[in-house]
Amino acid sequence: MDENHAKPIALSLFSGAGGMDLGVTEAGFEILASIEKDPHCCETLRFAAELGNLNTKVIEADIKNIDPLQLMSELDVQVGKLDLLFGGPPCQPFSQIGKQKGLDDERGLLLFQMTRFAEVFQPRVIFIEQVKGLLSARDRNGEKGAILQLLLTELEELGYVPKWKVVNAVNYGVPQLRERVFIVATKEFNGFRFPEPTHIPKIQPSLLNNLKPYVTVGEVIMGLGQPELKNGGDYQRKDSHVDPTPAGDRFRINGVPEGSYLAAQAGCLPKEQIKGLTKKDTTKFLRASRIKPSKTLRGGEIFFHPTENRYLTPREYMRIHGFPDSYLLKGPIRGRSGRVRNLDQYRQVANSVPPPVAKILAQEIYHRLLCQKSSNFSAIP
Repeated sequence: MDENHAKPIALSLFSGAGGMDLGVTEAGFEILASIEKDPHCCETLRFAAELGNLNTKVIEADIKNIDPLQLMSELDVQVGKLDLLFGGPPCQPFSQIGKQKGLDDERGLLLFQMTRFAEVFQPRVIFIEQVKGLLSARDRNGEKGAILQLLLTELEELGYVPKWKVVNAVNYGVPQLRERVFIVATKEFNGFRFPEPTHIPKIQPSLLNNLKPYVTVGEVIMGLGQPELKNGGDYQRKDSHVDPTPAGDRFRINGVPEGSYLAAQAGCLPKEQIKGLTKKDTTKFLRASRIKPSKTLRGGEIFFHPTENRYLTPREYMRIHGFPDSYLLKGPIRGRSGRVRNLDQYRQVANSVPPPVAKILAQEIYHRLLCQKSSNFSAIP
């Protein structure tokens, strides 16, 4: 750890709305800078710093245009003194619900910005989040899994020992079934282990564990009260508990049972309500269940409230994702449809790493760094 800092120091790439940053901060790290391209996410990050949720310098820029050597000088960090380099590069090229263009999509190349920065900074630990589709993503030759292998090879060539695991957020107290690949690459020590789950589907009688049952949607969204109705582009609430549901979607979700989806009601609801949906459309017009965790939150298809004919609000999304109520989003609240250049609040949440997951993994990294520091001191004659 750098002797000029009381805490281990970190650099955040592809910071988004700050979910991973928040977890890393709560684990005990000092984030020197957060790099993000999206202007609305940057506004969210800056406001989080103002409110004390984060303590970081926000760099609004395309990461491809940043010179790591110059940044290292600006941050006054020497080679090998950065404790943690972390980030979750854009995942659309590898997403199982996307077109899976892999390295044919230029965003796929952003994954390797992690190794570009690592080669210069030589951090003690590298921490990467990606969608599960990375495991099967093909390279330009069509070889399945080759992109992940290329990344691991590059990390090894830089002197790191990479480990990876598919982590489901629901196993760490997040009320959401969300599987993501996490990669932790260590240089000065190789004792990192992915933490064991803290939550299971239901309590299993045992004297050997104290695991908790999965947290449910109903548990986390209670107490918010009725949201403010969005009137065009205007709303007053700052906590994002705002309902933008259009009248047409209120009509279509009406009559869909809790925990089910509209297409499953074919034959029970009018054809003009089902329209062109098929039974494969399991995430469209999906109503959440109060007694279960949510499916993976998505920005393009907003899930509906368990009992009310409306979307879940961005604040309810944030609770399901593990953000504290003190964390406030900036940027517009949009409806479910339409392509957007910059991220609205739903997409900011859905694209982020759940803070509790980032925290528990970063705590293990922090612990291992402290153990390494202690062993180095003990080795000094």
